[in-house]
Amino acid sequence: MKVEQISVFLENKAGRLAEVSSILAEAGVNIRALSLADTSDFGVLRLIVNDNKKAEESLKSHGFTVGKTDVVAVEVEDKPGGLHKILDLLYKKGINVEYMYAFVQPSGNNAVMIFRFDHLDEAVKILEENGVTVINGSKVYTL
Repeated sequence: MKVEQISVFLENKAGRLAEVSSILAEAGVNIRALSLADTSDFGVLRLIVNDNKKAEESLKSHGFTVGKTDVVAVEVEDKPGGLHKILDLLYKKGINVEYMYAFVQPSGNNAVMIFRFDHLDEAVKILEENGVTVINGSKVYTL
């Protein structure tokens, strides 16, 4: 039930994001979700894409440092308290959310969130045992 995320390390300067998006566009890679965290010197661009291998190869061939991380895609009720229900459940079981971001999805009844947990497998088990839909990677890449 894990989703592979790629992380791209960028200098914090004008045009670097445009360069990444250009490389991915030229490679025919579709970005499904992203998050950008930055400091004064560098940034980390986290991406869920439809073709990880092609994205990684294309970016590396242009000199970018690319890493891979397992994350979890979770359906969240799209109503007040939907996210809180999941976060509270995990908090009560001692699971820490390291980071999270929203997934771009066409219309639907639920939102999709990408989570990185300190104890990934345990978090997935807790979520599933409590009726929370965890979406597997093969489906996420095609949403």
